[in-house]
Amino acid sequence: MPEPSQADPAAAPRTPPPTRVLLVRHAVTHQTGPILSGRLPGIDLSEEGQAQAADVGERLKDLPVSAIYASPIERTMQTAAAIASHHGLDVVRLDGMIEAEYGTWTGQQIKDLVSTEIWKQVQRTPSLARFPEGESIREMQNRAVAAVEEVAGRHAGELVVIVSHADVIKAAVAHFAGTHLDQFQRLVISPASVTGLTIGPHGAAVVKFNDTGGFAEMLPPPPEAPTEPPGTAAEPPEAAAGPSDGPG
Repeated sequence: MPEPSQADPAAAPRTPPPTRVLLVRHAVTHQTGPILSGRLPGIDLSEEGQAQAADVGERLKDLPVSAIYASPIERTMQTAAAIASHHGLDVVRLDGMIEAEYGTWTGQQIKDLVSTEIWKQVQRTPSLARFPEGESIREMQNRAVAAVEEVAGRHAGELVVIVSHADVIKAAVAHFAGTHLDQFQRLVISPASVTGLTIGPHGAAVVKFNDTGGFAEMLPPPPEAPTEPPGTAAEPPEAAAGPSDGPG
């Protein structure tokens, strides 16, 4: 009786290797701080922001980056260009990682929004919140996660960079870390920070979080500190829980 044939191990389907994804928040603009910039056009990096973008480009220059994607807004594309300049790569537009659609809040002063009921809902139960005439935070999370997963699937085994916005990155990281969306405001994403994920067929892991190359976020504010962008450690928790990237 013939021996049963054994399957050729080489013919077995191979599990794709995980993708390493670096999520980079854009550097600052002149509106970073008091104004919810949202998707307003024509807001470029400030002089400080250009220095931040150059710095994050230096920090990532020795990594084997295969592709660089960015939200299609000036401040994200400019930050991505500073990174891409070290790798000879073009920046690829990634619409799924665009800033939240803040609706009628776009362009408004943060101080005028913090007393509204919707702001309080964004702080306490963001999974149920929708910006006035804009998108919901859950919709923002869903499209961001889909965009990151699409890029990860396209670049299995590679290292890629995605430049986006704080709320968008926070929502995506919450998903991949297995954290409920109602806790995503506990995460802080600083300007020009780098957050690293590995994403593969068997799951995801957060391997680096909000890395700015220093510890400025942990310092106490000076006696007469200017207004900080929402989401930074210098602000009281109630303020920090609001939309944290619009001013950037």
